[in-house]
Amino acid sequence: MKDHIGLGKAGEEIAVAHLEGKGYRILERNWRLGKEEIDIIARDGDFIVIVEVKTRTSTVFAEPESAVTKNKQRILVRTANAYVNYRRLHGEVRFDIVTVLIRPEGETINHIVDAFYATLH
Repeated sequence: MKDHIGLGKAGEEIAVAHLEGKGYRILERNWRLGKEEIDIIARDGDFIVIVEVKTRTSTVFAEPESAVTKNKQRILVRTANAYVNYRRLHGEVRFDIVTVLIRPEGETINHIVDAFYATLH
């Protein structure tokens, strides 16, 4: 079994391949602002897409997307705003979640488009 960091990196590689296969153009990976990080930033047409990747080996305790809590969403919105301002980008920002389930029998990818809306409340 992969360690926690290795598992996360493997999941991000799978997510990038999935997104590129759907025609997304990857702009950044692991973009940081202080302690906060955006896993993947991509373009999908006119959209700037902020992608949170959650990788697991099991769903026994919960579905991977349930780890993207309201607090995590607020952090992603704040960090995305900083990125857009820093890069002086134009376009609508969308938040997607890609979950990757890695099991011995293979990988399962779930791409949730427009997973949540940008609210800071």
